[in-house]
Amino acid sequence: MCGIIGISARSPVSNRGWLSAGSNVLAHRGPDDTGEWWSADGRIGLGHRRLAIIDLSPGGHQPMQDAKRELCIVFNGEIYNFVDLREELQAKGHVFCSHSDTEVILAAYREWGTDCLSHLNGMFAFALYDDRQRQLFLARDRAGEKPLFYALVNGVLRFASELKGLMADPDFSRRIDPESLDCYLAMGFVPGERCMLQGVKKLPPAHALVFNMENAHSRLWQYWQLPELDVTAAAGPVNEDALLDELEVLLEDAVRRQLVADVPVGVLLSGGVDSSLITAMAVRASSQVKTFTVRFPGHAKHDETRHARLIARHFGTEHIELEAVASAVDLFPRLARQFDEPMADSSMIPTYLVSQLIREHCTVALGGDGGDELFGGYGHYNQLLRLQRRLGKIPRIVSVPIAFMAERLLPVGLKGRNWMQRLGINLDAGLPLMASLFDRSSRKQLMIKTHQWPLVAEAIRERKIPDTHDLLQRATRMDYQNYLTEDILVKVDRASMLNSLEIRAPLLDYRVIEFAFGKVPSHLKSTVSSRKVLMKKLCGRVLPPEFDQQRKQGFSIPLAHWLQSGPWHDFFHDVLLGAEDCFFDKKFIRNLFDGQKRGRTNSERLFSLVLFELWRKEYNVVL
Repeated sequence: MCGIIGISARSPVSNRGWLSAGSNVLAHRGPDDTGEWWSADGRIGLGHRRLAIIDLSPGGHQPMQDAKRELCIVFNGEIYNFVDLREELQAKGHVFCSHSDTEVILAAYREWGTDCLSHLNGMFAFALYDDRQRQLFLARDRAGEKPLFYALVNGVLRFASELKGLMADPDFSRRIDPESLDCYLAMGFVPGERCMLQGVKKLPPAHALVFNMENAHSRLWQYWQLPELDVTAAAGPVNEDALLDELEVLLEDAVRRQLVADVPVGVLLSGGVDSSLITAMAVRASSQVKTFTVRFPGHAKHDETRHARLIARHFGTEHIELEAVASAVDLFPRLARQFDEPMADSSMIPTYLVSQLIREHCTVALGGDGGDELFGGYGHYNQLLRLQRRLGKIPRIVSVPIAFMAERLLPVGLKGRNWMQRLGINLDAGLPLMASLFDRSSRKQLMIKTHQWPLVAEAIRERKIPDTHDLLQRATRMDYQNYLTEDILVKVDRASMLNSLEIRAPLLDYRVIEFAFGKVPSHLKSTVSSRKVLMKKLCGRVLPPEFDQQRKQGFSIPLAHWLQSGPWHDFFHDVLLGAEDCFFDKKFIRNLFDGQKRGRTNSERLFSLVLFELWRKEYNVVL
């Protein structure tokens, strides 16, 4: 895992200092090595921070040029099929000087051009300069595991792994994009190519961009997309054994490939379905597997050690139990600095603490991200299916006014309010926002100091809802393309990279993704009463009989309890109510605090506002 940064311009770049400064603020992504390269004409500059995983020798140094000095690349991520690709390319006459997967990308591009992306199996974000065509080629992996921000202004393209790399230039514009902030307040993240800062975009997952430095024209395209569900899988009898066989083979191969590294590798073992299956596949590929479980003393509700021990003993792994210290509130500003585009998910705190502990033992860890979105693991899938049944008995002339009144009359955070608001959704084509932070009326009150605030989040989200009559397909695809990419994977990337730890996700091997969405019918994902149906059938094959298939435990902290009183409450109060320049309406915020004390669920809402305010002040961002 690494950090990349660069610039491409139509004329020579006079201020080269920004590139070094931007590289330095990404040092946590790559503490092992640093490199900088400029083209002879000074119009292309590439910077790299290296976390050495494959080929630890100087042969893996970046920026990396090919033998003819016509191509130069900076690369963040891992290509899991690089050995196979290397052999295929050698057979075509390509000669390699290192054992690095980075050099394989260079050769693949020389052989296939931008179509090389269809040959890559991995998580990646890279920038490749082609001196023959005078163009810069940017690309991001299919699931969006690795980030890439870019800004194209006045014929100059800049990019970086993290937004703070761009903001290392003191002259870089730091003005809020109002529509993106509205999305953040509604969803908890900024979706798609949007960015919290005006003039900046995120390269979307499974997309590539070519920038021509002669005319400053750019071309953006999507090189991969989710497959449609096979119609034979959605109707008629299903051969479950055949599906199980295919899933088992795919997952075993994905885990085997992702265990390859020249540094210590471990498995994050919670004892849940996903991590337990990954452990089962890991021991097939390696006789020595390290598993890690982290417990939080004093919080028995979040203790997973008993379940993890069962799996570790059954498979004979070298199991290490780690103990996280109490989460001090002074960690929060550091995380706000790292999550340089805010996202509202308090589980970033335990994710950071877990990453910090595991980094003391290994450099790479395999996790279970993606399993819930691919195979129907979230509880809200059951809720949606039950809601669909109930709404069929309620005329919309009744349900829509109930939802309307709930939003306007019931206090934010009141139990049942969100459920009543969902009554207004047409589940034949739409989807409710299950984890809504602030609805339209709440955002209007929250931003009352800003006249004519754009309430656009609902319309932006609605355009992203997949066009399918199958409610569960609609929900899982929506979560995969939005919540997974913009929340889960951002959280994992930023928290782990702050500790220079690489986390890999075998379930996000694109072949597993294509299998899950292209072949697995909805009833083998989630029903009114069951979740992860197919995955649990696989558990029955490969895990011990005592394994608890029904257990579902989220990764969280007792934030609601902390906000009743004590340092967390005081810190949140000072940030939001103690400062004169707070963006948000203080009367509304006081109501949120008051509601939290009364037992309402406002902790994540307060978390989102505090994180935003800390981030805004850290980077001197203005509206």
